[in-house]
Amino acid sequence: MTITSKELTVVTPANHVPGPKQGCWTYDHYLALPDDGQRYEIVDGVLYMAPSPTPEHQNVVLWIAHYLLIHVKLTGLGQVYVAPVDVVLPPRTVVQPDVMVILKENLSKIKNKCVEGAPDLAVEIASPGTSTHDRNRKYAAYARAGVSEYWIADPIAHTVEMLILEAGTYTSVGVFSGQDTLPSIVVPAIKAVHVEQFFA
Repeated sequence: MTITSKELTVVTPANHVPGPKQGCWTYDHYLALPDDGQRYEIVDGVLYMAPSPTPEHQNVVLWIAHYLLIHVKLTGLGQVYVAPVDVVLPPRTVVQPDVMVILKENLSKIKNKCVEGAPDLAVEIASPGTSTHDRNRKYAAYARAGVSEYWIADPIAHTVEMLILEAGTYTSVGVFSGQDTLPSIVVPAIKAVHVEQFFA
């Protein structure tokens, strides 16, 4: 039985997809997947399929990317990307952060087809269907790979939780909303933006 991302309500192991057994998927296997319009990621060798993003989800992606473009790319600080861009992380992990920042000193990680290694900042929009995946599997994968800063935006509560990597573990700096600003280390200039502006 074929399952499509439009039929899914939550991120689910893609057990129906032909390929290696779960736990053994690699980037090479991922590249061999047919272009079937579905949204896949690999975490710890397990192939997952994600539901299609909602208009609300994509609105938040665009606003966060907009402000990061202003304060990162246009200032020469680095590059900003939105999904779908593959990020290959050890071990056997391929993810597509909703938004990511790669600082100019790390631009060598950007390859022709993917980003190899940890972005400096990863942002996930934790919609109801992706929240568990974002707050557990991807949280652990980002910490293990060395993603310095991780933002989890909640499009329903209009909040952003900011996490900083310290000694291989994320520490929550807080959950911010409304007129709050984010005390980002990776993008210090984002302090000029109120969190509510991400949810316009």
